[in-house]
Amino acid sequence: MNGILSKWKSGLARTSKATFGQIISLLGASEITDETFEEVEALLIRSDLGVDTSEAILEVLWERERKEGLTKNFQLKAVLREELRKRLKSPPEITFEMKPAVILVVGVNGSGKTTTIAKLAKRFTDQGMQVILGAADTFRAAAVDQLAIWAERLGVPVIIGQPNGDPGAVAYDTVKAAIARHCDLAIIDTAGRLHTRYNLMEELKKIHRVVGKALPGAPHAVWLVMDATTGQNALQQARAFKEAVQVTGVILAKLDSSARGGMAFSINSELGLPILFAGLGEGQDDLQPFDPEYFIEGILTERE
Repeated sequence: MNGILSKWKSGLARTSKATFGQIISLLGASEITDETFEEVEALLIRSDLGVDTSEAILEVLWERERKEGLTKNFQLKAVLREELRKRLKSPPEITFEMKPAVILVVGVNGSGKTTTIAKLAKRFTDQGMQVILGAADTFRAAAVDQLAIWAERLGVPVIIGQPNGDPGAVAYDTVKAAIARHCDLAIIDTAGRLHTRYNLMEELKKIHRVVGKALPGAPHAVWLVMDATTGQNALQQARAFKEAVQVTGVILAKLDSSARGGMAFSINSELGLPILFAGLGEGQDDLQPFDPEYFIEGILTERE
């Protein structure tokens, strides 16, 4: 089996087993009944597609059954696969035209943000890029220490400020250091924000502005790390970040620990944001560029 596809299937095992795999088992060789549609809808909602998306897919299944005279469940399976794929956009190619390019990484506490930054740094250094990290989560010593440890392991520089210091100053210094050291890429960690805390979100806006003062046009990307295990609850958080700092893409972390992989469809349809990467495990190489085909194949694997 293709090694990358195998990684996706393994990483999505919980989601498949909990919901989508059950749908595939349901859509076997038997005859289509009214109960078929009811069960499929219930499983789609359970998978965290969201009610609106689930109902829209069911409407298409009903329509195709009537128009095309479908009688077997396996025929619905093919239609379901088509509809899921239509609702999952392919991410744009990640290119960095500016040097240094500045990426601001945001997200709530516990989303896996700092670990994700380390994995991004490894991916880009493996591609031959000169990367510098900025530890602007100054209010959480553990986050700074964690990023410093990762930076040492990866052999990349990291800019660290004073404990409880001004995160904007750290972000500013990181960009200036990236310019002085002729780095290709600066990745800046930020404190985990509760989207309901007005003052914290305002501070994040300040960091965004400060980075732009250090280098006009920066940040060139704002990536939101979302915890896949939180399902639909993460969407409200994402809306707040998108409004505050013009998020340009999503990294779906902890996908391997979640039975709620259906939220990927909501990110595309309700937020209009591309999913750039997916966390499929704890290893440094388990952060994979998001691939809709592999994702669909992974969640629709029938499980025992």
